Amino acid sequence: MAVDTVTSATTTPTTNVPTSSASTAKSAASASAKASVDYQSFLKLLIAQMKNQDPTDPMDASQQIAQLATFSQVEQSIQMNSNLETLISGNALTNASGYIGKTITSADEKTTGVVASVRVYSDTMVATTTDGKEIPIVVGVRVGTLPPKTPTTPTT
Repeated sequence: MAVDTVTSATTTPTTNVPTSSASTAKSAASASAKASVDYQSFLKLLIAQMKNQDPTDPMDASQQIAQLATFSQVEQSIQMNSNLETLISGNALTNASGYIGKTITSADEKTTGVVASVRVYSDTMVATTTDGKEIPIVVGVRVGTLPPKTPTTPTT
């Protein structure tokens, strides 16, 4: 059975910001659709094999059952992968929402700001600060709460 490979986001070498991303749900749906098509093809092949078998030497029933069981396991694995990808995507969105409103400092400590929004890709997240700077959320990034504002009291 043929299954397409999953592609991931690529980054530009100077900014380390993703330039494109493959949708996890799209790849899972594609794999699931291919499994469905291949399952239909398998059944057609099995029926043709049964119609055209030699009546004096029929196919062993245990072989047919083994083929069906193997194909069923592959189909279930594809469905499980699809469900896991959906779960991982949901988890990434939940994690991303936790960054909003927090201060973030890039791994090289050159960029800092308060997170206004987060874009989620298949293999990374990119935070956009309130002043429009983009910071990839990678190992070494510091995230924290805003420092408390000190009340200003008039001096006399």
